Amino acid sequence: MLIAQLSDLHVRPRGVLYQGVVDSNRMLSEAISHVHSLDRRPDLVLVTGDVVDHGRVEEYSMARELLAELSIPYLVIPGNHDHRENFRAAFADHAYLPKQGSIHYVVDDYPVRIVALDVCVPSEHHGAVPLLALEWLRSVLASERHKPTLLVMHHPPFVSGIPYLDEYRCREPEALASLLSEFDNIEGVLCGHVHRSMSRRWARTVVHSCPSTTTEIALQLHPQAEPRSFAGPRGYLLHLWNGEGLVTHTIHLGEFAGPYPFA
Repeated sequence: MLIAQLSDLHVRPRGVLYQGVVDSNRMLSEAISHVHSLDRRPDLVLVTGDVVDHGRVEEYSMARELLAELSIPYLVIPGNHDHRENFRAAFADHAYLPKQGSIHYVVDDYPVRIVALDVCVPSEHHGAVPLLALEWLRSVLASERHKPTLLVMHHPPFVSGIPYLDEYRCREPEALASLLSEFDNIEGVLCGHVHRSMSRRWARTVVHSCPSTTTEIALQLHPQAEPRSFAGPRGYLLHLWNGEGLVTHTIHLGEFAGPYPFA
């Protein structure tokens, strides 16, 4: 199974630039075109949050128009820039989404089970996993202990070392880590939010964060570093399940010289 993961699209109303600097709408179209150009067609696209920038109805209308370019089935989860109810209304035709409450769900139609966990805190930028979410997740995971499973959530649950990112991570993830550690079939935890590709071994599995299709947040590790970002490089992740394990590739978006023969 091949899964493309797009994240942090930050779609704006038509003709409006993201942060007044970059054309996030065009960049999403370019990312979709790149996914379509792969020499193997993905079976599924996961969109891991911050679909739009301000949670506005007109932004979701634009996002649906752009995502309609995808010729591959796709699943969505909300991020901290999304508005939960506007998000739910915009994707009302996506039958897997719950009609009310937190946007947790399970999709079991593929060789790899997709379990989505909504860790967004309304009106806040950090994430959290409340007790009810943990209880839901425990029940879902306990119902199928053998099928390879991916947990999908917007906020990474680890400290990256970039101070202005870590302030807005998924906070107090210890209970989630303890729960996941009870299961042997969690092949990975897929996140967005940080506009960077990062990986960490965590809770007896591996967490992967996805680049943004728009901007890259600067790698600054000094404790007093000021927030910075760049207009590129942009990208997405490609997850290959080969029946034995998950291999994750980082895909850079842009024009580069090559390819050249190895010989």
